[in-house]
This record gives sequence, C-alpha cells and structure tokens, in this order.
Amino acid sequence: MIVFYAAATLLGSALLFVLEPMTAKRLLPLLGGTPAVWTTCLLFFQALLLAGYAYAHVATARLRPPWPVALHAALALVPLASLPLPATAPPPPQAQPSAWLLGTLLTGVGLPFFVLSASAPVLQSWFARAAPARDPYALYAASNLGSLLGLLAYPALLEPVLTQDELGRLWRLGYAAYAALVLVCARHVARAPAGGGPLRNDAASASAADAAVGPRTLARWIVLAAVPSSLVLGVTSYLATDVASVPLLWVVPLALYLLTLVAAFSRSSAAATAAADLALPMQALLVVMLMVGSLAVPLGLTALLHLVLFTAAALVCHGQLARVRPVPAHLTTYYLAIAVGGVLGGAFNALLAPRLFSGVVEYPLAIVAALALRPRGATRQASLPDRISLLALLAAALAAAAVWWTHRSGTEPRLVALLLAVPVLLAYALRRHPRHFAAAVGLMLLAGGLGASRYGPTVHAFRTFFGVYRVREDPATGLRVLLHGTTLHGMQSLDPAWRREPLGYYDRRGPVGQAFAALPAASRARVAVIGLGVGGLAAYARPGQRWTFFEIDPAVERLARDARWFSYLADCGERCAVVVGDGRVSLGREPAGAYDLLVLDAFSSDAIPVHLLTREAFLLYRSRLAGGGALLVHLSNRHLDLGPVLGRLADEQGLVALRQADRGDPATRPPRLSSDWMVLARDARDVGPLIVDSRWVPVAAAPAAPLWTDDHSSLLGVVRLRAPGR
Repeated sequence: MIVFYAAATLLGSALLFVLEPMTAKRLLPLLGGTPAVWTTCLLFFQALLLAGYAYAHVATARLRPPWPVALHAALALVPLASLPLPATAPPPPQAQPSAWLLGTLLTGVGLPFFVLSASAPVLQSWFARAAPARDPYALYAASNLGSLLGLLAYPALLEPVLTQDELGRLWRLGYAAYAALVLVCARHVARAPAGGGPLRNDAASASAADAAVGPRTLARWIVLAAVPSSLVLGVTSYLATDVASVPLLWVVPLALYLLTLVAAFSRSSAAATAAADLALPMQALLVVMLMVGSLAVPLGLTALLHLVLFTAAALVCHGQLARVRPVPAHLTTYYLAIAVGGVLGGAFNALLAPRLFSGVVEYPLAIVAALALRPRGATRQASLPDRISLLALLAAALAAAAVWWTHRSGTEPRLVALLLAVPVLLAYALRRHPRHFAAAVGLMLLAGGLGASRYGPTVHAFRTFFGVYRVREDPATGLRVLLHGTTLHGMQSLDPAWRREPLGYYDRRGPVGQAFAALPAASRARVAVIGLGVGGLAAYARPGQRWTFFEIDPAVERLARDARWFSYLADCGERCAVVVGDGRVSLGREPAGAYDLLVLDAFSSDAIPVHLLTREAFLLYRSRLAGGGALLVHLSNRHLDLGPVLGRLADEQGLVALRQADRGDPATRPPRLSSDWMVLARDARDVGPLIVDSRWVPVAAAPAAPLWTDDHSSLLGVVRLRAPGR
C-alpha cells in the first residue's frame, strides 16, 4: 500500500506545483508583467498551504476516527465540480493590485489548492496510523519530489507544447486521478486496526522522541522555515527585475528550494547540510563583492552565484529543520509550524517590505539571517581578537563603499575587486562564529549602500507594487534622472534652457529623434505611447496633435505630473493625456484605427514585459493603427536580444521592419545614451525617408527565431550572457 500513498502524495504535490506557474502565467499580463505578480502569487500559495496544514492538524487532533478520513475523502471530491479556471478579466483601473490579485486567486484556484495543500500531512498521518512500524517522513520526501517534478515539467514539457486551455484540461484529468488514489488510501486506513505499536524512529528523530513541543521548539521550526521562504522570493525578484518576468525564470529558484527540501529529508541529509554549511560563507562573500562593488559580471555568472548562495543557505536551514523533526505523534504540528514560517517569510517580502523600505532591503536581510542561523557546532565563543576583527571589518567595509564610489566614477574594476578583497578576508576569518560572520556581512552590505551613484544623490524615492523608483540629481552634469530598479528610465536637464529637450534614449540626435523627424505618421494628429517614464517623449508633441500615454503605475503618473521633479507633461499641457492601466489591456479598449503612430516604450526595470511582444499583442497594435500608420518599438536592454523576436513577428504579419542600435555618445553634454529602436509599418512608404537612411538596417526574415505567443514565450535563444550596458 505504500505505493498508493506515495503515488497520491507525489501526484498531489506535482499538481500543486503545475498549478502555481500555470495560474501566474495567466495573470501576469493583466498586471504589466511585474515580478511582484509572482511574489504575491507565491504568498497566496503559502497562505493556502498554511490553511491546508492547519486543517490537517485540527482534523487529526480533534476528530475521532473514522471522521478525519471520511472528511478528507469527501473534500477531495468537491473540486471535481469546480476545477480551476483563473479569471482573465483585467483589474479595474483604480484597484489595488495586491488585493485584486489575491481575490482573483482565491476565487479561481482557492479550493483545489487548499485540498492539495493538505494532501501531504493528511496522507502521512493516515500512513502512520495504518503502518505504525514505518517512518511516515519518507512520504515527505516523495511530496517534495513530486513538487519538484511538477514545477520542472511546466516549462520543460507542458508550456512549450500545450496551450493554456489544453493544459487546464490535462490538469483536470490529473486531479481526477489524484482523487481516485485518495479514495484508495482512505479505504485502506479505514480498515486498519485502531491503535498500533510504537513508531520506528531514525537516530535524528529518536533524540526528540519523548520531548514535548514547547514554544522554543515551535519558534525554531518557524524561523528555520521563514528564512528560506524569504530568500526564494528575494532571489526571484533579483533575477526577474532586470531580465524578464516570465514563469521560466521563477521556476529555477523555486525548483532549487524544493530540491533542498528533498535533500534535507533524505538519508544523506547530514552530509549535504555539512557541505552546504562549508560552502556558504565564501559563496556569501562572493555575492557581497558583486553587490557592494557593483562589478560588471556576465549575466550567467551573476545568476549562478546568487542561485548557489540561495541553495546553500536554504539547505543549511532545511537541514537543521529536518534534524530536529519530532516523532510522528507531533507530525501535523511540525508541518503547521513549517507552513507558518513559510507564510511569514513570504508576507515579509510581499506585504511588509514594500511598506517599510524604499529599496529592496529584504533580500540582503534574508542573506544575513541565513548566515546567522548556521549551526554553531563545537566552536568557542568569540574572543576579544574576534571582536577587534569585526571592528576592523567595519572600517574596511566603509572604505569599500568609497572604493565603489570611485569605481562608479570610472575606477579600474580590477582595482575595485582587489581592494574589496581586504574586508572579504577579514569577514572570512569570522566564519566559525555564525552571528559574528553574519554581522560582518551585514556591515559590508550596509557600507555598500552608502556609496554614491554616478547619477548623483537620491532626492526622492518610493516603492510600489511595480517596483522601486529613485529620482537622483547630479549638479555636476545638471541632470535629474529616474531609476527603476537598476535601470535608467528617463532624464531631464536642470538647466531651464534645456528643460524642454528630450534626453537620454530620446535624444533628437538618436534613433527616436530621427524617427519623429522622418516618419509620415509622426506629423499626424493621433499618437499613443505605451509606457510613460518621466514623459520625455512628450517633448516631440506638435501643435494640433493629441498624445495618449498608457501607464500601469499610478505613482509614475503622479511623479511625471509633478513639476518639482519632471516637467515634460506640464509643458505638453492639454495635448498629452495619461490613461492608467496595463498598456495592452487599455489599448484593447480603443477603437480600430485609433492612432497614426504607436510607440512601445514599456519596461519593467530593464526588460520589456513579454506579453507586450507576442503575436496576439502585435495583432492588436496593427489593428489600432490607422492606414499609413507606424509602430516604433524601444528594444534597449542589457540581457535580451529582442531583435530576432520582433523580426519573426514582422515576417509573420507581413510588416516592413527597420532597426537601429545606436551606441550613443555619453561624452556629449547632455549625454546621448545608447539605445536600440525598431520601426514597423505595413508598407515601405509608411516609414518615409528612413527606408533609404543607412543608419536604419532592414530586418531580415528570421524563421529560426522564436515566435512568441500568449501561450509560449521562451527566453532560450535570446538571452545575452555578455550584456551591453544600458
């Protein structure tokens, strides 16, 4: 019978972790492709996991047999009548994104997710009762293995070949099979004799066999679960902010998270945890060097270093969590504490941190917490020389911040790395004292935050559901800029004589200036822009024109309208209007042929949201363009070469496409930033003189390039491992 219990546990967990990215993929385009969609979804999933574990605990502890078995068997059948179909209607323009998303998830997938969340602890408690001589924690490894298989199956096997509707039908069949397995297990446990002998425990569990579960033990379980939960969201946000917000990227950290749980509850747990603890200090210091020194490292290596750090930290925490697991009598209490920790970690990142911090502070805080939770072993307490080393580290870390400032001003990167080696070595000397080492790393990260930016000091900062924004001013260059995450999103001169001039990516000498001067559609009456930024493109508005900006973040509109910071919209006056909401959704409400020129200039930090670059999106753009109209697309980013993707879309839809990747000229005053633009139109006549301009290169047909659709949008093949600056 263990085969049936294991199969039900594995299938239930696999269905759970296919449902997560499948649901997020459907909802992502409705909120602009921001990484916060996945953060909020994961918080919801953790909260329902807690609800499922709480139900399993109460039903097992408070109900007499056979009622817990009958209740869950009946509950497993209920979702068959209303299997998940996530709502696809966009949120109202004034809706609070987090609240709308949580409500949509609750009504769309709440019931089946709740039942599947309770599957692992319920089936383990049934197995413990039916087979008291066996260790039920083996099924927890099967649960995590099923979660890992389901999560990896989505991007590798399911998403590339199935549409969302086909995937939904397959998921329903899988759930029906899961319900059948639950009924088989329920029949088996219902026939098992009452009572049972003592459970066999391994050496790790035997030490706690007779121990009561007190507040201290509960707190330890919760903390050891909360820190990896916070870390997985932190590293996911780090990767998604400057690359692209698609489920394929989110799967990697979550898969590693599940893999650490599998390893922690395996027979080789002690060896795996010891190896992770040995590697964690140096790995943390390598990442600190990247974050403090702002070193230019290829994307692949940067992502790898952060993911290895996360994996080692999560395994150290989960390994300790497995080592102190209780006897099966306290099994549901243990899982309930783990679920509470998961929710607390997720809530800190998704709900609390955006209100407490104007920057992404939660990720480095979770790194420091994981380092402090490393097992102490038999090491002695820190002596006076250790404390002196800690003080020396603080001085060296502050010196590192100054070095970083000089690096941002043009110092040789190898010199920066060499000077950062001094505080790194001082910190590594404290590695045998987890709390002192964690404090040293925290001080280094704090010191890195004290360094100056090449754009000047921050004069205004805020954080919303859609990201972290900073307004900086540099008196030396006379510029005020807006940064979204690590990416420059617009600039304006502080000099009144230059106030109305578009700068940066929108310089009149660059591709966009050439396009507005040459495109026939640019002189016509109706212009639409998806993405507002600081409103720099409004400087191109001509008398008699009507410009409409589509901007998803209301806070960005307020910033662009506040003349204390940027005045492009104020200078444009009544010619420029702003519609708040996702650009694609809002544009879909406009009539066919509504615009002569459409500019796609939307970014989530460094990356264009993928749902704006699909076949369905371009069919929408084309339908909203009047005869003779043109589409101007801003492609600049560090990590993705999107030219082939747009080339494939242009080829499929029979569009003329021209591209210019301008290197810019940062030495000029004001600087012209490098930028990459593409012009698309139905006919060569619609691009005007650009068709013979040697700076604009015709985009050849790209049949080998990926064709992105709303169902399929793989980044494989378009990622730049060595990225140009932006």
